[in-house]
Amino acid sequence: MSSAQRLRLLNEYERSGLTRRAYCEQIGIPVSTFDYYRRRQIEAGNRELVPVRIAEPVKHSRFTVVLANGRQVKSGWEFGGEDLVRLIRVLERA
Repeated sequence: MSSAQRLRLLNEYERSGLTRRAYCEQIGIPVSTFDYYRRRQIEAGNRELVPVRIAEPVKHSRFTVVLANGRQVKSGWEFGGEDLVRLIRVLERA
């Protein structure tokens, strides 16, 4: 199974609200295999890089950062370039 497929399964599990055992029964894999996929993603840092481009500078803007696990960080704060870079670095470590 590819890394992308493993990440998709893990994200679906997070959104499902099921226990590990129930989710594994639903998709037809052993819990030990699922746990192995989770360990691999944790060891890999669970990072998926996505290219972004800022269309135009906006003084006051709202934005939403969607994390790999489906959680969202919404902001209406005004960020300078350096502050935004720091925020992204903190989110990458989470």
